[in-house]
Amino acid sequence: MLGFFLRFCVLLAIMFTARVLKPVQEWVTIPFTALLADVSAMIIKAFDSEVASHGVIIYSTTKPWAVEIAAGCDGIEGLIILFSGILAFPAPWRYRLIGMLIGFVAVQGLNLVRIISLYYLGQWSETAFEWFHLYLWQALIILDAMVVWLLWLRYLPRKPRSTSTAPATA
Repeated sequence: MLGFFLRFCVLLAIMFTARVLKPVQEWVTIPFTALLADVSAMIIKAFDSEVASHGVIIYSTTKPWAVEIAAGCDGIEGLIILFSGILAFPAPWRYRLIGMLIGFVAVQGLNLVRIISLYYLGQWSETAFEWFHLYLWQALIILDAMVVWLLWLRYLPRKPRSTSTAPATA
């Protein structure tokens, strides 16, 4: 258990440090966040044709409202926590890769719901937007990552327990 915890902490430190490096932000974070904005705007357009995106910003073409997807709102922190837990736990690589793929879809799927809901909440009430943005959604994304990790643990193959065949003593 201590080995897992130490590996988990080291992986967290490495990944969070990498996240703040300028090349990682320029080549990974910003393009990924712009993709999130584009996908969110595309989903919103299915219901509301008055939306557009530019870079990391989703905006209304008819109302004075826009949402910027900033660092911390892109779901990457949840993925870092999830991936660190999966990589630190002793499991076959096949299961680790499957867990990370399913986890990515789960965390980013919920993050798309978050972004879209915040886009509409902000048009309705800035107070509600701030509360949901800062408190509820942030916690739900991290909780999502933790639930995915726990479910992943549950479906890992179990090693058979060794049975003792020692002779009985009289």
